[in-house]
Amino acid sequence: MGEANANYRLRWEFEDSFSTSESMETKASYDKDLRAIGQALEMRGVTTFELKSQLGHYVVHGAGEKPASVMASVRRWLQGREKEDSSSISYTAQDIERIDQEGKQRRVRAGRLPDFYSLSNTLRTLGGYLSSKDAQLLELHMRPLTVTLLYQNKDGHPQMEDRTIASFFNVFTEMHGKRGRKT
Repeated sequence: MGEANANYRLRWEFEDSFSTSESMETKASYDKDLRAIGQALEMRGVTTFELKSQLGHYVVHGAGEKPASVMASVRRWLQGREKEDSSSISYTAQDIERIDQEGKQRRVRAGRLPDFYSLSNTLRTLGGYLSSKDAQLLELHMRPLTVTLLYQNKDGHPQMEDRTIASFFNVFTEMHGKRGRKT
């Protein structure tokens, strides 16, 4: 019974966020936006989080990884990140553009297949998947092995998908193949 109530609550919250979301007329570049957010979250060590798409920005609530060793803890402390265990971060279009530009400067291996399991590439793939469906992202819940996508489909109906991250690998290889043919 508890699971049924949780599913009902999730559906109710989803439909409630659906009613207040922006219209389908404003198209976001989800692959670019989500990759940039992934790059920022990688820098913070955040791997498990909830992302909500709101008017003009994204809000991420998540927790960073626990350092695997004493040296990792010391490195975090020296970088001033020792207290980033759980937080909410908002990303505006300007933030995403800045993060994207910084990321372009760091990318040096053009033409090579990137690591699908890096957070930024996984989120980019999810963004491409949503764009291919002409969907509007409402929420994304990232866990170590699975992701839940809450979105509005092109007909305006709310949809929820709970899938393994690995199930998006074919989308990733198709996206990378298309990018390779464009250059």
